[in-house]
Amino acid sequence: MERRHFLLASAATLASRGVLAQPAPAAAWPARPVRLVIGYPPGGSTDVAGRLLADALSRKLGQQVVVDNRAGAGGTVGAASVARAEADGYTLLLAASPEVSIAPITMKAMPYDPLRDLQPITRVGQVPFFLVVNPSVPANTLAEFIAYAKGNPGKLNYSSFGNNTSNHLAGELFKSLTGVSSVHVPYKGSGPSITDLIGGQVQYTFDTPPAVLEHVRAGKLRALAVATSQRLPGAPQVPTFAEAGLPEFSGGTWFGLFAPARTPRAILERVNGETVALLNAPELSKAFSDRGIVASPQSADEFARFVQAEVNKWKTLAARIGIVAE
Repeated sequence: MERRHFLLASAATLASRGVLAQPAPAAAWPARPVRLVIGYPPGGSTDVAGRLLADALSRKLGQQVVVDNRAGAGGTVGAASVARAEADGYTLLLAASPEVSIAPITMKAMPYDPLRDLQPITRVGQVPFFLVVNPSVPANTLAEFIAYAKGNPGKLNYSSFGNNTSNHLAGELFKSLTGVSSVHVPYKGSGPSITDLIGGQVQYTFDTPPAVLEHVRAGKLRALAVATSQRLPGAPQVPTFAEAGLPEFSGGTWFGLFAPARTPRAILERVNGETVALLNAPELSKAFSDRGIVASPQSADEFARFVQAEVNKWKTLAARIGIVAE
């Protein structure tokens, strides 16, 4: 009994002196480096955006924000690791649309629930899709292309990065909205897809500015519309889908910051505030723009509604066209 009382008394003394480990209060965050998980290898758009943001946040927070690339299974390996992480603000996720809004309709056994296990902080950026066609297609506007495609049902082919990828689903959404009948041709990535589009083996596709703008400027492809709210500075001659008469269409990928569920609200608000300020400032916004990324910050509530709408959009499309989770 005496030993037990001694140990309890010692523990109380240490605790009163702050020696025993206690969770750091939100006000003291961050007291050590923060890990930013990205579910893709280095070099892609998500990684580029994440590293730019991590560098800027490191200066803002006074602690290093360290990028941790955990690639695999379309981003879901990295996202799952964050969903299981301690909810203390020291593990964050820069997710892209596939592991949040597309995986739930394409993966039969999801290792996490994006809406339950991940807490939205802010949208960070978007990489929009252009609708581009081979110059042999007799259409200079979106309306002309839709009319031509409808007049030639089943005769046009469109390429994608592969089955159930973001631009495959964008292609199916386009068909659903316009009534166009065309044939999907999946490829293993953007490179071979664009090569065959230029070669005329397929007639149109949806792809990002870095992948297509060089070919548009060289006259090898024709851009008909871009899925942004405003025209891109790098392609001011290309109208938005809304301007071209199809405001319901959205396509591309987006990046957003998430934390494990139950992360303290004060930490989430701090990350949101610092990130939004950085994305609204000219330096980071221009760095994004130079790489084909549109900075697009949101409040936490706006981003949560955006994520929910994206999940609903792809679930509705999957049910409509019969996409089966594998």
